[in-house]
This record gives sequence, structure tokens and C-alpha cells, in this order.
Amino acid sequence: MLLTAKILVLAMSGFLRVATGFDIGLSTKCVVIPKEMGMCHNIGYSEMRLPNLMGHTSMGEVIQKSTTWQHLVHTDCHPHVRMFLCSLFAPICLDTFIHPCRSMCVAVRDSCAPVLLCHGHPWPDSLDCDRFPGDEDMCLAPLTKDYKYLHKGSWKMPACQTCPAVEEFFTHKRVLEVFCDSNFGKSLLISAFDDPEYNIECQVEFIIQGSLLPYETQSMIQQWLLINEKCTERMTPTHRPMVYLLVGNIEEGVILVNQVYRWQRKDSQLTLATQKWRYHKCL
Repeated sequence: MLLTAKILVLAMSGFLRVATGFDIGLSTKCVVIPKEMGMCHNIGYSEMRLPNLMGHTSMGEVIQKSTTWQHLVHTDCHPHVRMFLCSLFAPICLDTFIHPCRSMCVAVRDSCAPVLLCHGHPWPDSLDCDRFPGDEDMCLAPLTKDYKYLHKGSWKMPACQTCPAVEEFFTHKRVLEVFCDSNFGKSLLISAFDDPEYNIECQVEFIIQGSLLPYETQSMIQQWLLINEKCTERMTPTHRPMVYLLVGNIEEGVILVNQVYRWQRKDSQLTLATQKWRYHKCL
């Protein structure tokens, strides 16, 4: 039997069973999900089982191990990545454990493993999808298997890419040529903090017309910065706020940044290019 997150929350006071082979067989207790586990807040319940499904027996261990996954959650590499990880690190406090279905694990793994590799880490053996029950058993299943319709149809498989060079010396004519070879351009102020997100502070300016809405493109830029963290670190080596112009292509909902310009106050060439772009005709 498949359980959606909504049904699982409604069943908190009920009696659910899972296959005996998947019960860890330990005496457990209900504890409040700690504030340090931000990724598992506002998920429909506030108490978790300890030990959890990862075999962590102390809250200190749970916090330490789960913290390493919060960055992956922020990348939105899959619509169900948070649900999947929290069902393991902070399982809902019922009379028994409810595991994520194998199909959910496979879907999250196939989408998020490339992001982990982008950060230099393989998909861990501890999350081997073969350890989870099949869909014929009682387990936590995705709300829908048709992922392309989730998040109002805007979610797409994330892309890890080779870091583009950060250009500091250029002419406005060359910048216009790059604009013509791309289908989006965005100026943004990037501030890097200890928080797992990068704060895009300034108003985003569309340079190249397209069918995407501003909030969609900004969300995709945020995802790109998080997934391609090595590129972002190269852009902000001193962790000081800097203005950049990111230029690239969005194809089938996937964003690829082809050129990065550091926009300094004395950058008359870049300012001139953006002004001329409104009337520029590409060859």
C-alpha cells in the first residue's frame, strides 16, 4: 500500500504496519524535531522517532549527520528530496516505522546524485534504494509519479556544468555578440553567507526577451548557484557582495550559464552594452 505525505500525517493516531523485515527492531521514543534540523521543519509533523531509520541513536548524531544534507535540500534537486531525507533522519512518530518506497528513493537518487557528484560526492551506500520496500508494501510514496507537473510545471532535472570564466576585460561589441548567442541575461548582486543559500539581493533585470517569468528565472538562477557551488565560490572568492551579469541559455527548462561578467562601478563597457541591447539587431 502506498502512503502519500498527506495520508501519513492524517494517520498519526492510527496503527500502521510495514513489512517486518524493514523494522529496525529497537526500542524507540518520540522526541521533538530539534530546531537545528531546519530541513525537517514544516513537514506536517513535529515529533520524530529516535533511533531513526539511519540507525542514529542520539540527537547529537542525528543533527550532525543530517546537517550535511541540508545543502542538497536547498538545491531543489527533486521535489521530494526533503520528504525522502526527513522520513529517514526524522521518521514520523507512529507505533512503527514507515519507510520511503523504493520508487521514491530511485526518483530522488536519479535526480540528486548528479548534484552530489557536482560537489565531489557519490550517492552513499547508506541510501541504497534496494534497502527500501517495494510499492506493493506499505511505504511513503510520492504524491504523483508524473514529476513534470509538479511545482506548476516549472521543475526540471538540475544541471551541473563546467564553470564559465568570469570576464573582467571586454568591449561592449563583444558583449553584444554574446547576448545574441544566448537567450537570457540577468544582473544580480550575490552575497555569500554561511547559510546554505546565496542571497540574490538586487532587482533582476531582463536583458533578453523570453517566455519565462521573472520569478521562474530567479528561482532557476538560485538553483544554479547552489548546484554549481564551485563556480559560485570562484565568483565570490572574498565572500564580499559583488554584482554579476550571468548570460546563457535556458532549454527545456534547464539553465546553462555560458558567460559571467563581474560588473564593477567603472564598467562603462558593460553598461553601454546593456543600454544598446534594447535597439541592437543581431546578425
